[in-house]
Amino acid sequence: MEHEEDEEPPLAVQIQGNDEFVSQKSSVGVTLITGYLGAGKSTLVNHILNSQHGKRIAVILNEFGEEIGVERAMINEGDKGALVEEWVELANGCICCTVKHSLVQALEQLVQRKERLDHILLETTGLANPAPLASVLWLDEQLESEVKLDSIVTVVDAINLRFQLDEHRDSSSFPEAYFQIAFADIIILNKVDLVSAESSGALKKLEEEIHNINSLAEIIHSVRCQVDLSRILNRQAYDTARATHLETLLEESRSLSTKKLHDSGVRTLCISGTQMIDLDKTRIWLEEILWEKKYDMDVYRCKGVLSVQNSDQLHTLQAVRELYEIVPSRKWEKEEKRINKIVFIGHNLKEDILINSFRDCATV
Repeated sequence: MEHEEDEEPPLAVQIQGNDEFVSQKSSVGVTLITGYLGAGKSTLVNHILNSQHGKRIAVILNEFGEEIGVERAMINEGDKGALVEEWVELANGCICCTVKHSLVQALEQLVQRKERLDHILLETTGLANPAPLASVLWLDEQLESEVKLDSIVTVVDAINLRFQLDEHRDSSSFPEAYFQIAFADIIILNKVDLVSAESSGALKKLEEEIHNINSLAEIIHSVRCQVDLSRILNRQAYDTARATHLETLLEESRSLSTKKLHDSGVRTLCISGTQMIDLDKTRIWLEEILWEKKYDMDVYRCKGVLSVQNSDQLHTLQAVRELYEIVPSRKWEKEEKRINKIVFIGHNLKEDILINSFRDCATV
């Protein structure tokens, strides 16, 4: 029998609080939780709100849908907004609220509270595509670095995922499942117990389908979204200055490129090279791809490591849709082979064009 989505509000459980919080000066991480209706998002949120983890976590349940639009959701409408209904304090130190329109206003209220927060969860109930919110949270000046995008967690239903991916066959647009997987840093493959009972090889096939879309995402198996919080919180997936989460790009043995999944054209593609690159040329090349759509490719996510001319620093690249950032991360080790490696996740990616056009970024 399939698990029902747990829509009941979390019960307040009396436990000992934890007053040891990090410095007020550091940013608070925000994790976006997305996924199909019925996949288990509410179950995951309730698990976090009821667990005795000793952390003070704020959960924002948004109710702004596509008809309101992300642009309006990201505008602080001041007193006229009256958009945050009420913060509900739970006995384990977590707080919870529902946001009607302005996410920025809710986040500003959160960081102004005197009690220090360890983390913020945002359940993107009404949005099929997490990219616009991710872009704003990642590089938004309005929030003044008081909060930072930590990671995107997508919950998928192991029973129904294949049907959801196949929905595009009768539609002119891609189903939500493609976007949610393509933008994810972590994918919780929920209800695995129900799949295991049917076929021993079914889960492996599901993982292959997921990695065909996004080979960089980490997959976590779960039953009723019972997951170790350390695997989904404080992952720092968007902290470009930290190269640790990009070290897999330096593993030459790992194949990151994937074939097209069915006829969708959504996949992961990796290009690499050993020549040092000119940083200005590389920025122009990226902007032509991301901004001008010069080669008619739709890039959802982009991650990479770069070997830059006249620099002993390994540079990291990260992009979400049109937004991108290239920053020095750490020194290249003395015996380390300096390479360029860029992973693209998107639709209609053209390997030959990406490889040949990137060669023009190399120093003469």
